[in-house]
Amino acid sequence: MRTDRLVAILLLLQRREQVTAAEVSRELEVSERTARRDLDALAMAGVPVYSVQGRGGGWRLVGGARTDLSGLTASEARALFLVAGPASAATPAVKAALRKLVHALPAPFREQAEAAASSLVMDPQRWGASRVEPRPPRFLDELQDAVIRGIQVRLGYIDREGTETMRTVHPLGIVAKGPSWYLISHTEAGRRTFRIDRVSSADPTGDPVHRPEGFDLAASWREIADEIDRKRTPLEIQAVCTPHGIDILRIGLGDRLDVGGPTTDGRIEVVIRGHNEYMLAGELAGLVEWLEVTGPPGVRDHLASIGTALVERYR
Repeated sequence: MRTDRLVAILLLLQRREQVTAAEVSRELEVSERTARRDLDALAMAGVPVYSVQGRGGGWRLVGGARTDLSGLTASEARALFLVAGPASAATPAVKAALRKLVHALPAPFREQAEAAASSLVMDPQRWGASRVEPRPPRFLDELQDAVIRGIQVRLGYIDREGTETMRTVHPLGIVAKGPSWYLISHTEAGRRTFRIDRVSSADPTGDPVHRPEGFDLAASWREIADEIDRKRTPLEIQAVCTPHGIDILRIGLGDRLDVGGPTTDGRIEVVIRGHNEYMLAGELAGLVEWLEVTGPPGVRDHLASIGTALVERYR
């Protein structure tokens, strides 16, 4: 992301004193045009950076300016550099920037900080899951930049039916949900959410974003996620479960399970959400040892039919 690159460029300047756009391009694996644009952005942001023209020229920090990290405690330095290690979900640019920060740390902290970066491994893949790592969507950088700068974007977007439309949006924030990225925006029709992998173009207009008063990205995403969950699982069934079966239900159903209070026979009331009666009955058929569905009747009928078919097949 662009903010990550700017931090990485600043630290690269501190370490080498002078860099060219070509060197930045190779170091951060971006085009020379992007590197020059980022160097200009640092200067526009007030960082004391200037360019030296001609042969042997490049970009330098005025007076060899440096970032002062001496205020970090040892524990803060270790915590910071855990983000740079293989367990981190940070982008490569963030990790590269943090690794370069090691050189600006006080000597007593440097060894522990470097050890912290390689002290933990996290494997986010579930057993049996694909090892394919999703790539960030094409226009993620441009949209994040628009959010940070607070400017409107002319957005090309392809919906799930494959229809492409153009609209001007006011970017308010970006959310990563698992492997998917979403742009939350204000539009003429109100708040809208766009999957960034469906964005076909993103052209900043330069006009300022109109941000709704009191907007909170985290609270807004919770509302959106709750609404999506309700649409994905509109059906609710009622059931009772034995106490030692509750953990099994939680593993299998996740946040589609709501646990209630105990019944007179010692079992526990639960509510389970699903897409439709037939699919939910098939999902719950293997839990009959712990679970009894009490309603609606359609789910009970499907469970009875599944049971009859199993008996006929395997008796």
